[in-house]
Amino acid sequence: MIKLTSTRFGELEIDDGDVIQFPLGIPGFEDKRRWVLIGDEDNAIMWMHSTEDEALALPVAAPDSVKSDYNAQIPRESLEPIGDVREGDVAILIVVTIPPDRPWDMTANLKAPIVVNRADRVAMQTIALNDDYDFRYPVLEERTRNSMREQATASKGAGG
Repeated sequence: MIKLTSTRFGELEIDDGDVIQFPLGIPGFEDKRRWVLIGDEDNAIMWMHSTEDEALALPVAAPDSVKSDYNAQIPRESLEPIGDVREGDVAILIVVTIPPDRPWDMTANLKAPIVVNRADRVAMQTIALNDDYDFRYPVLEERTRNSMREQATASKGAGG
């Protein structure tokens, strides 16, 4: 068991078997190699939390919760750092960016998915070859974003 003190989630006890190794780190966090998924699998967004930095947690989601026909084209050779990955042992996650003061503008990085070898608990972030996938894909439909923006503006105007 690992005790993790998280600035976001408080005290957590993590089973050693739940730790996911990133042999290359995550771009921007190359020195952080041990991560754990936190959250309820029923929720669209979970958190990839560093076990080495109590303040570092990235919101992640299953790609089909953002884009139902998501099908990242990833060359098998690019996955060598995470070992021999069999199709049934793969989990794909995408990093979500949620602006604190504008949650309606949240985006998902469809271009650089995190590929997890669930059998060996090893993962990496890689680049999909799909030309139509963006690093900042809007999570919410435009109508929903506009509605949320209008509600926030009305709330601020009403003093709330």
